[in-house]
Amino acid sequence: METDSAMLHAKLKEFFGFDSFKADQERIIKHLTSGKNAFVLMPTGGGKSMCYQLPALVMEGTAIVISPLIALMKNQVDAIRGFVSGNDGIAHFLNSSLNKAQIAEVRNDLMSGATKLLYVAPESLTKAENVAMLKEIKISFYAVDEAHCISEWGHDFRPEYRRIRSIIEDIGVAPVIALTATATPKVQSDIMKNLGINDATVFKSSFNRPNLYYEIRDKSDPKRDIIKYIRQNPGKSGIIYCLSRKKVEELAELLNINGIKAAPYHAGLDAKTRAENQDKFLMEDVDVIVATIAFGMGIDKPDVRFVIHYDIPKSIEGYYQETGRAGRDGREGQCITFYSYKDIQKLEKFMQGKPVAEQEIGRQLLMETVAYAESNSCRRKLLLNYFGETYEVENCGACDNCLHPKKQFDGKEEMSMIIELISVLPERFKMEHLANILAGEMNSIIKSYKHDKLELFGAGKDHSAKFWNAVIHQGLVLKLLYKDIESYGLISVTEQGQEFYTKPYTLMLTEDREFSEGEDDDDDVAATAAAAKGGGGDAQLLAMLKDLRKDVAKKKGLQPWVIFGDPSLEDMSIMYPMTYDELKNCQGVGEGKARKFGKEFIELIAKYVEENEIERPDDFVMKSIVNKSVNKVFIIQSVDRKLPLEDIADAKGMDMETLMDEIEAIVSSGTKLNLDYYIEQTLDDDVVEEIYDYFHDEAESDSLAAAMEDLSSDYDEMEVRLVRLKFLCEVAN
Repeated sequence: METDSAMLHAKLKEFFGFDSFKADQERIIKHLTSGKNAFVLMPTGGGKSMCYQLPALVMEGTAIVISPLIALMKNQVDAIRGFVSGNDGIAHFLNSSLNKAQIAEVRNDLMSGATKLLYVAPESLTKAENVAMLKEIKISFYAVDEAHCISEWGHDFRPEYRRIRSIIEDIGVAPVIALTATATPKVQSDIMKNLGINDATVFKSSFNRPNLYYEIRDKSDPKRDIIKYIRQNPGKSGIIYCLSRKKVEELAELLNINGIKAAPYHAGLDAKTRAENQDKFLMEDVDVIVATIAFGMGIDKPDVRFVIHYDIPKSIEGYYQETGRAGRDGREGQCITFYSYKDIQKLEKFMQGKPVAEQEIGRQLLMETVAYAESNSCRRKLLLNYFGETYEVENCGACDNCLHPKKQFDGKEEMSMIIELISVLPERFKMEHLANILAGEMNSIIKSYKHDKLELFGAGKDHSAKFWNAVIHQGLVLKLLYKDIESYGLISVTEQGQEFYTKPYTLMLTEDREFSEGEDDDDDVAATAAAAKGGGGDAQLLAMLKDLRKDVAKKKGLQPWVIFGDPSLEDMSIMYPMTYDELKNCQGVGEGKARKFGKEFIELIAKYVEENEIERPDDFVMKSIVNKSVNKVFIIQSVDRKLPLEDIADAKGMDMETLMDEIEAIVSSGTKLNLDYYIEQTLDDDVVEEIYDYFHDEAESDSLAAAMEDLSSDYDEMEVRLVRLKFLCEVAN
């Protein structure tokens, strides 16, 4: 049944209210209604769903739409029912969320011919009772949405998608339309082969989204960056993607604490909560959804203004799919991704233990992501190239690399030196070890392998080990070097690398492509002013605060650092805290110290701010989540009950070292612990007195390393740590 243009345009207007089709929509619809197979590659926001919704409404029979997303099904069924008033039976979905009565209703509408569109989850399609039911009705065509799920090389592989062809043959053959928003040439051929539609006409729209801005940021303080960014864009809708459910929960809570309306979304929440949070986002009761990739694949919210990746995705396809949820209305869409190589290492670790073939695919997809993140080329060009499309424009004007080109140098000699070093070593080594050899940095591993005797040891000492790490990194990205994750990241030279070494050519590398290692996992300590690390505060105020600290210390007969350390004063000179709450958010302050020593400091700052008419930064210090560690509560209660530390450690399966770390973290956050009962049992009085006096009278900071050096070998570390804790609790906090 071929349909003419006039009829299609009339139906488009009648059902959907549009005057004209987008891009290839009309060609695809005509092709499908004439009974032919189709493969549709269309980016998010391009109007994929119209390609099967309109044909389903005009063709005889029922269209089966296979989709992996329950949220999408409900969304689209509601939308279709809204377009075609007075007939709720026109569209239904069949998935695990339905009860018996609802399934009976679907069956009745199917048998009566009222239903034109039936959305089915692949798991439901395989059930014998559903196959038997669908055999009884006329199928107009099958639409396989999110078709990349078929391919192991796609970003969201679902094994049950592999069975679709055999089920189609069981139910009854009809035309097939496969649709996806992302597919590399490899994924495309995999889909067509697996669905048995090698004869399908391929309709491919451009993957370029000119309204999207792409940026990769160094992941040194992402939480602070995110809060600052959202505050600078008030009222705008956005999605933040994290890889773990735990991080989703933490970040959503952190945003709310900082006055940003946010809700979490991940597969671990019950269906009701997920649906509620999704609706809040669609209805704009919350501005931000923090989600794992389980969110948003079918959410048709046109005005998402930013998509932030807190963690880098596992593949370029995943990245393209998720960033594609921004700016679907053709207006502003900011796509910001935080990147550190530590995240890549974490993802590599997760792969260990999986089948080798799966590891190999995962590793290759991951290396493509690293290449994208660390590249200095136009991001738009890289993305489109990945999907087999050429982008001819030299500067896209809407990505970080085009707007802020990085300084480059010819790294021909440096790369040759690395390849030579790998070649002369009889065994393979990790990136860090190779970098240390070239930089001439001595350590125990280099000593044990006698690598300090190598001719190349220190051959690149004009540069730091960090520089050499960055060059090796870029060698991996350029496929001159290879990192074997099976053998814990040992580096070797590829065939391409050998060719380069034999005939070196100009190799433009980037000077400042050294991303930080990333934040630590245990990062719910308040993130404080990044600028403090390099000064950057109000120099005049800092000098006044130091003078005040000296006076207070003198009056109280204490060392100045006991009052407030330098990092605390530097934070004050940046953030101008004028209340106890603001003060306790500064580095190394905490509740106890703020109350004990803070009064004169906040008074001085308030007076200084008023006299100098200073505008305080509006993004002051982000409020942190209270540490709810189960261990923390257990330790505090156990110390209150005067339990021996060894027993506390045993009860939690820790060694003493770990327990001491936990106790030190508790004390540094401002909580007082009275360890006298344990100290009196285990340490001599004169030992306690001498170490205590050292911290009171001589120490220039609370540094344990400095104390061990100053006290020479008279005491062991555990003694110093215990007395240091006693001193901090009694005096400094």
